[in-house]
Amino acid sequence: MITTTELLALVGPFMAFAFSMSATPGPNNMMLTASGANHGFRRTLPHMMGITVGCMALMSGVALGLGALFQQWPVLQTSLKLIGSLYLIWLAWKIASAPAPNKADVEAVRQPLTFWQAAAFQFANPKAWVMTISGIASFSLTGDAFVSSVVVLILLMGITNLPSIALWAGFGVAIGRRLRTPQHWRWFNIGMGSMTAACVLMILL
Repeated sequence: MITTTELLALVGPFMAFAFSMSATPGPNNMMLTASGANHGFRRTLPHMMGITVGCMALMSGVALGLGALFQQWPVLQTSLKLIGSLYLIWLAWKIASAPAPNKADVEAVRQPLTFWQAAAFQFANPKAWVMTISGIASFSLTGDAFVSSVVVLILLMGITNLPSIALWAGFGVAIGRRLRTPQHWRWFNIGMGSMTAACVLMILL
C-alpha cells in the first residue's frame, strides 16, 4: 500500500512529466488543432475525452504486461504500427480535404473524431506508448506499493492529460476565427493534414 509520503513524492514529478508529454506536438495535438478550427471546441470534446481515456486504458494495459507481450511477439507491435500508420494517413487525407466549415451543404457529413475512435487510436499512437511505458517504468513503486502507485499514476494522467490537450483544441479555435476565406481554410487544412501525415514517420521509424 502506498504511503502518504510516497504519494506526495509522486504527484509533482509525474504531473510535470505527463504535462510535458501531453502538451508537446504529436498526432493527437495536430488532429485536435484541426478539429478545434473546423468544428469548434464543444464538438471536439468527445475527441479530447477519448484521447484521455485511451491513454489511461493504455497505461493500465502496460502495467498489466502489454509491453512485455510485444517483446515476446514483435509481430503484434509491427501489425499495430501498420494499422496506426494507415489510419493516420486516412485521417490526414480527411483533414487536408475538408472544406471550409461555413459551407452549410457539407456540415451534415463533416464530423469530428468520435470518443471511441480517439480512444482506440491511442493503442496505435507511438507517442502514447512512449508516454505510458516511460511513466510506468519511471514512476511506479516496487513491492506492495506497485498496484496502488499505478492506480495513482493513471488518475494523475487523466487529470493532467485533458487540460493539456485542450490547449491545442483551443489553439485551433483561435486560428479558425482568423481564417476568413475558403482559400485560407484550404491552406490551413492542407497544412494540418500534412503535419498529421508526417507523424507517420514517428510510427515507422
